[in-house]
Amino acid sequence: MENYHLVKDGENWKLKKQNATRASKVFEGNKEDAIRESAQFLKGNEGGSLKIHKTDGKIQEERTYPKANDPSESKG
Repeated sequence: MENYHLVKDGENWKLKKQNATRASKVFEGNKEDAIRESAQFLKGNEGGSLKIHKTDGKIQEERTYPKANDPSESKG
């Protein structure tokens, strides 16, 4: 499963594949829209793990798309 990170960069949010130098997608606007569009991107590309970062760079939460691929049995 591929790992992606949604990180704040200036005024934009960037979706980056882990260890990639360039962003897969760049989103203008708010975080909620960036999360929604990132989910659509992952669902359309064989899925993956999305690590959503806070503006300070710390990981806020992790989501798996599609949900059926989630290896964890924890809630959330």
